[in-house]
Amino acid sequence: MSEERLSPTIQPTLARSRPRRLPLAVFLVATTLFFEVVLRLRSNAPFLNDGLLHLTLFGVALALLAYIVAGLFGRKGRTVVVAAYVAFLTVMFGSQLVYYDIFQTYYTVFSAANAGQVTEFASDIATKLWENLAWILLLLLPLVVFVGLRSRLISPAARPSWRATGLTAGLAVLFVVSAVAAINLGDTERAGAHDMYYHASHPVTSVNRLGLVTTMRIDLQRTVLGTQPAPPPPPPLAQPTTAPGDTPSKRPLPDTSEIASPTPEVPTGPNILDVDFDALFAEADSAELENMHRYFGTREPTGKNAHTGMFEGYNLVFLTAEAYSHYAVHPDVTPTLHKMTHEGLHFTNFYNPLWGVSTSDGEYVATTGLLPKSGVWSMYHSGTNAMPFAMGNQLARLGYTTHAYHNHTYDYYRRDVSHPNLGYDYKGLGNGLEVERTWPTSDLEMIDVTTGEYLDDEPFHAYYMTVSGHQFYNFTGNFIASKNRHLVEDLPYTTAGRAYLATQIELDRALELLLERLEDAGIAERTLIVMSADHYPYGLTTDEIEDLTGEAVEENFELHRSSLIVYAPGMEPEVVERPVSSLDIIPTISNLMGLDFDSRLLMGTDAFSDTDPLVIFHNRSFITDQGRYHSGTREFTPADGADVPEDYVELISDELDRRFYYSTMVLDTEYYRLVVDR
Repeated sequence: MSEERLSPTIQPTLARSRPRRLPLAVFLVATTLFFEVVLRLRSNAPFLNDGLLHLTLFGVALALLAYIVAGLFGRKGRTVVVAAYVAFLTVMFGSQLVYYDIFQTYYTVFSAANAGQVTEFASDIATKLWENLAWILLLLLPLVVFVGLRSRLISPAARPSWRATGLTAGLAVLFVVSAVAAINLGDTERAGAHDMYYHASHPVTSVNRLGLVTTMRIDLQRTVLGTQPAPPPPPPLAQPTTAPGDTPSKRPLPDTSEIASPTPEVPTGPNILDVDFDALFAEADSAELENMHRYFGTREPTGKNAHTGMFEGYNLVFLTAEAYSHYAVHPDVTPTLHKMTHEGLHFTNFYNPLWGVSTSDGEYVATTGLLPKSGVWSMYHSGTNAMPFAMGNQLARLGYTTHAYHNHTYDYYRRDVSHPNLGYDYKGLGNGLEVERTWPTSDLEMIDVTTGEYLDDEPFHAYYMTVSGHQFYNFTGNFIASKNRHLVEDLPYTTAGRAYLATQIELDRALELLLERLEDAGIAERTLIVMSADHYPYGLTTDEIEDLTGEAVEENFELHRSSLIVYAPGMEPEVVERPVSSLDIIPTISNLMGLDFDSRLLMGTDAFSDTDPLVIFHNRSFITDQGRYHSGTREFTPADGADVPEDYVELISDELDRRFYYSTMVLDTEYYRLVVDR
């Protein structure tokens, strides 16, 4: 009997008993691409670019692979495999979406494997989950659809035939081959899909060009295999690499009982140590080491200059301040910050780029003069390496007492491993620093309880990593913002902007107390204070930052413009207009204090040398005295009056690649122990 002749009562019953099947492969493909599209929309990534093609081809291949694996099982097994696949993508894309909203970058495989520490920020994460609730619910849609329609998606029939499985596998391979071919035949310039796939490691650019699934797969592959892309070849090894007469002698321990005035003669000669790169090259047992000796041995060292030894013999207080920025410098709201900025060395073109591991990478760059290795916690990984140019180690060799403090959990980012290795007697919450456990904790209280440990023990060097300026910027969950709310209540800014300034008031008062303690001890005028931030205040939106500044903020460069304080009471103020970044802090301080260091072995540059400036950003954009290059748009904007060679961008970009690569090699090969600690 035909179905058309069934009675109206029986016909719907039969239709329900034989529901129309939905192709499982189509569902998996649609789900995979759905996640990628939602993430691009939420992160405001460029949509209609080559990245859409690449993520589609790779995404289809991954979905077909999941379909093949599910087909190896019976109906119950297939249900479990598909549910696990969809659930895994839901968690990965959802967590990356929230992480990006907090840190403006994506987490790496290494960070995910060490994610236990984020439980300390459970309330902050809950806040962000609530703010992104609509997007999270949208990402849950495929899982809800699968649960509701699984009986129509999972066929009760036997497993697919080997022939059908082989055809599906061949189709998946075809999509992968097509994706790789599109990458190889398409955009091969820096920061393009080809560069992200084979060479560079910048999570945001990679996700934009390849999609999140492929970015995470490449990161996992590089993490497991320990592979690093090779940079352009270095120049030939010069002969000789050092001149005997230029080798500096070791300076005796400074006499702090009477600080001598700077000598009127301008020091001359290069800032180098007695390193025989020729001999090292001859002894090298690998091409890797040969290339490192060739690169460092042929770099042009910076020279001593009129600022060399300007603060020789001084005590040093060095701070990395959480989310500090020039937005926080206000004559009435933060008078101490304003005083130290304008009565010291005032850097008007200082940049503080954001790196992959936000605070930890920012701290690593500022305290080591090296670029961080992508995909790992570089500061933690340096914990077993020789780090001779960290200020703690440099000054400890000269007889300084050296202390480091952090007013948050002492082992967060494994500072309990890294900071003692930088030359410090280190204390944080849980291993000796006793402050009230609010969130955030007070920088003022940290200064109050620690200065007594070193002020009477000259010469001294104290390092602080502060936390009062931490996001989120509101008056409900941020203790420091609430504490200082009455001081910003009448300011004409957004709620978030006022809350941010309230957190910076705590830093301002901490510095005010530090100056008072130095003055009371009679040592203020022989103590140098250096302070920069770990990153810009990404807890503020661009609109909220623009409300604070009163002007538009360009996101590739100007969003990362910041403030570097170099101040000693009674010094002669000076404006420094040269482009400078946090990578330049260690060589600059080393030169100002007249220390013996090798400028060839650092990736930053002394801000007072005559070496050309180079500000490096994570996405391979850069600023020099000749202009600025935006890697996203691939546009170079020359400085006024600059006569720029035709191949200038290529030459500087090659050097950027070298600096990223050899910074990684210094971290991975214990290079400093081989070269300096011989």
